[in-house]
Amino acid sequence: MRIGILGAGRMGGTLGSLLTAQGHQVTFAYARNREKLERLVVAAGPGGRVGTPSEAVAEADLVLLAVHWLQLDDVLAQAGSLAGRTVLSCCNPLDADDRELLIGHFDSGAENLARRLPDSRLVAAFQATPSEVLRSVYDNRADPLRPSQLLCGDDATAKGQVAGLITELGFEPVDAGPLRVARYLEPFGMLSGVLAYETDHGPEWAYRCARLDRLFEVARR
Repeated sequence: MRIGILGAGRMGGTLGSLLTAQGHQVTFAYARNREKLERLVVAAGPGGRVGTPSEAVAEADLVLLAVHWLQLDDVLAQAGSLAGRTVLSCCNPLDADDRELLIGHFDSGAENLARRLPDSRLVAAFQATPSEVLRSVYDNRADPLRPSQLLCGDDATAKGQVAGLITELGFEPVDAGPLRVARYLEPFGMLSGVLAYETDHGPEWAYRCARLDRLFEVARR
């Protein structure tokens, strides 16, 4: 799959590197400087390349949106049309200090973004997963007891694409339903941030959502 990564932070950089390791063609775009993108490509190895946001989108089957909420207007302006694309958003609608959600209760950041991109197929995932855990989950992807990754969206085909990538990355995808469920996933992301960065346990937190009978079945293997 051809994947465009908009955002070169820890989440976008790590996911892009792991997806490249899985054989996908990944274009890294949108950073403060080109050198950062070039370092990501060197670390990712064959299959990775540097591009502008518009180049990353134009050649992509799927676009990963991994920027701070306050950068969305800028990155979308540079990216151009995302019509017809599957867009995987891991953006939480955080304020400048990453302390409060700017959208909630009767709306969500994901729904707000979908209204900005009416011709794309938006799926929300990874909002409650610290970037520090991604590589460990990937390295242990053969373990039958996988961490869960919640996703939501309104397009079944797009959710299937994202679920496939989630499986490749070592998580078990859990379809939480339509995009409006992001109203609950995004506050859960805030709880995940508190556990990861405001306790003395460190950031490598993951979660497991499973029916009890299924959990026992996997544990007995």
